[in-house]
Amino acid sequence: MGGLIWLASYPKSGNTWTRAFLHNFIRQGEDTHDINDMRALTSTDNAPGWFKDFIDKPQDQWTPEDVARARPKAHQLIHDSSEGFIFLKTHNALVGYAGVPMVTMSLTAGAIYIVRNPLDVAISYSHHMDESLDETIRIMAHSGRYIGTHEKGVFQVLGSWSENVASWTHRPTPTLYVMRYEDMLAHPLEVFGELAGWLNLPDEAGRLQKAVELSSFERLKEQEAKAGFKEKPKTAEKFFREGRAGQWKEILSRNQIRRIMKDHGEQMARFGYLQEAEAFLAGGRTAVPPSAAGLRPR
Repeated sequence: MGGLIWLASYPKSGNTWTRAFLHNFIRQGEDTHDINDMRALTSTDNAPGWFKDFIDKPQDQWTPEDVARARPKAHQLIHDSSEGFIFLKTHNALVGYAGVPMVTMSLTAGAIYIVRNPLDVAISYSHHMDESLDETIRIMAHSGRYIGTHEKGVFQVLGSWSENVASWTHRPTPTLYVMRYEDMLAHPLEVFGELAGWLNLPDEAGRLQKAVELSSFERLKEQEAKAGFKEKPKTAEKFFREGRAGQWKEILSRNQIRRIMKDHGEQMARFGYLQEAEAFLAGGRTAVPPSAAGLRPR
């Protein structure tokens, strides 16, 4: 028994942090699991190595249609590379391209979706891409946005922030687990503990506590500072930068906040982000946001 368990999110929303937790929880090491050695348990769905045997031309000539045709075969290869479940990181929206789904459902056992306030995503993503905040806000609102094949990754369809979030979370199912980045920060033991329970992972004495400590943002930053992180893009100074919620209140202008609210209000409201932004702009108290658990069937 096995299958693909997707770790899905829009970029800079806590996907790599979740991967680190799973490694530290399942592998039970005495020290923090090496962030540059996470492929044994988790992989990425856009790594060119999964596709190269199914596209008979140099990688710099791969078209989106080439990648689409090869995608089901690449997913089968990933599936067959493990005897059990394998966690697969993706930033793709749950859509199709050229008549081929970005996610092969016949090989899928479940999915975890991590959502983060787009007001904070804009700041983190701007550093990640080395773009201005205004340009990043525009990019996040770009409907159907895609990223072409490059040295480290194949063609991806991210969509806008709202399209990405809605595509994965609009229809709660028992095989989908939704987490808010802000809850992961505020209540890591509770949120990661619920995730472990959803995955039916055993929590022997102290196992959860230790895994949360070993995968803390500070531990991940320390690792990157000492040895680097091979998944960091060339455009970014650091991959693990701040790792906190609410930066937008200090950094974004009121006009930038309003732009993001206008672009993504419907999905922001579902997760409590719109209410928080409205209260901030009004100078009032911040409302308590809803739990992501409400988006999962009981």
